[in-house]
Amino acid sequence: MRDEVKQHAWTQIAEAGISALSLNAIGKQMGVSGPALYRYFEGRDELINELIRDAYSNLADTVRSAYDGGADVVALAQVIRTWALANPQRYLLIYGTPVPDDSIMSVLVEATGGSDRTVSFFTRLHGILSLELAGYFAGTDVDPGGLVESEISELVSSDRS
Repeated sequence: MRDEVKQHAWTQIAEAGISALSLNAIGKQMGVSGPALYRYFEGRDELINELIRDAYSNLADTVRSAYDGGADVVALAQVIRTWALANPQRYLLIYGTPVPDDSIMSVLVEATGGSDRTVSFFTRLHGILSLELAGYFAGTDVDPGGLVESEISELVSSDRS
């Protein structure tokens, strides 16, 4: 029953995004009341947490399998990208939903002179911050502040070359 609920949840998310996820709608699709699903999930938040864990585990298994099969870091980046493109809602559920009208980007375009520099700047900064805030650097020797400085310095110096 839990797996069936999750399959309906993934369908809802794929069609309308995470904000549209509704236990009542899933119950209706399954021919039961929404409150009946509370026997399987304490609520919407528990369902979302389980979906996040499932998506993350699936991506981690995919990456581990590729690595164990001999993939190098370049190939692993492609494996992650391929998985994300095949599972966009799962990827966004793990790593965050973009904001449609990002006025920050217009400031960055001005500050960096536009073009690929803006995209490189934002993706490097956003990636490091997302990992830092999610606790991915805990227990490692990585200094997130130093990493940001290093990445941005590299970007700026490569642009001057």
